[in-house]
Amino acid sequence: MRLNIDERDRIALGETILKNNRIDPKYYTKYGVKRGLRNADGTGVVAGITNICNVHGYVMNEGEKQNIEGELYYRGYSINDLVASIGAEERFEFEEIVYLLLMGQLPTADELGRFSKVIAYNRDLPDGFFEDMILKAPSRNIMNKIARSILALYSYDDFPETKTPEDELLTAISIISKLPVIVAGAYQATRRFFEGKTMYLHQVRPEESTAETVLSLLRFDRNYTFEEAQLLDLMLTLHAEHGGGNNSAFACRVLTSSGTDPYSAYSAAIGALKGPLHGGANQKILEQLDYLKANIRNWNDEGEIRDMIRKILRKEAGDLSGKIYGMGHAVYTLSDPRAVILKREAKKLAKGTEFEAEIALLEAVERNTQELFTEVTGNEKTLCANVDMYSGMCYRMLGFPDELCTPMFAVARIAGWSAHRIEEFLNGKRIIRPAYKAVTKKREYKPLAER
Repeated sequence: MRLNIDERDRIALGETILKNNRIDPKYYTKYGVKRGLRNADGTGVVAGITNICNVHGYVMNEGEKQNIEGELYYRGYSINDLVASIGAEERFEFEEIVYLLLMGQLPTADELGRFSKVIAYNRDLPDGFFEDMILKAPSRNIMNKIARSILALYSYDDFPETKTPEDELLTAISIISKLPVIVAGAYQATRRFFEGKTMYLHQVRPEESTAETVLSLLRFDRNYTFEEAQLLDLMLTLHAEHGGGNNSAFACRVLTSSGTDPYSAYSAAIGALKGPLHGGANQKILEQLDYLKANIRNWNDEGEIRDMIRKILRKEAGDLSGKIYGMGHAVYTLSDPRAVILKREAKKLAKGTEFEAEIALLEAVERNTQELFTEVTGNEKTLCANVDMYSGMCYRMLGFPDELCTPMFAVARIAGWSAHRIEEFLNGKRIIRPAYKAVTKKREYKPLAER
């Protein structure tokens, strides 16, 4: 429970905090501080080496940044090739991607079959876990609940501090397996306590893939089509990993470098992913879409759409942040390959449904934002649609409530976090500790009576 104070004291407290915590922006330039670990041209500061993933959105040509179509590689394999091959075979892919990220190589048919059985075998939560760790203290935010749940799993592990490669791998597999069940349980508890709705709890079916398990656990009747499960499987695959520099993976690596246990490292990654500038962006895009739907009279009128985008960029409309959510990325410039794939598949599923017009509205935002961003702000930074532009819409088409969008991102990304933790655990050998320049002047201490 948060401490309650009267309004006058609250305002005074806020003013004191602001007064003593502001830093003059000139210092960042004066001392060459790379805010956000970004160079002046927007490229990331190199902080590590990885074999796991390559996120490629530009090339440096004689010291100048040159934009290219986005590329994404898992362990050296193009995401386009991985998605295309699995789609042609009409099977589920996520378990294979988890194996690839953890083991560093694609599995044989026999290895994949055995690995999928291990995932299924590890799905069940410990006895009493749902009642004691999820149901008794529900949270309005599911991301907070799953972070707490991962931390709680530490208590059910007989050897949580054992630090061998094989133990790290087994712990990772256990958490990857259980996270869909934790998310489903946390959602049901939230429905019951904060929305007054009935919970429905299902037993795990070991024969179901991860995507099928999620749909089966979240739906009252447990029914779903192969096409729905395949779309969800694709989304899990596209969200599974995105390099060591993304905020949540880096958070996981930072904690790992301190020597802490895996449960602490993974819960920190969950906390990072929750932020609206990271995984939480998919919910912000849905909020923005609802605003556009309510405030644009003719969704087919390009001029009206452009006028609204201008107002949002000028901080005159929307949430007044000046942001067009879903546009722009830290690495990708001309395109995000995940967004290209997801838009294509989303349009297929939406064809002939009420969602078709909404996707067309998102496409109009994507088509016009670059030009209008430069026009309004004077900034010539290249913007492309990122994966979040269409992921939230896909979840809505699958019948997921908006509050499950970011948790589902976590269900996928735990695979990448696990790979990065193991790589850091084996190779880092040094605590991550960047420097901060102190600019506070020396002050003489005064006794309490003289202040």
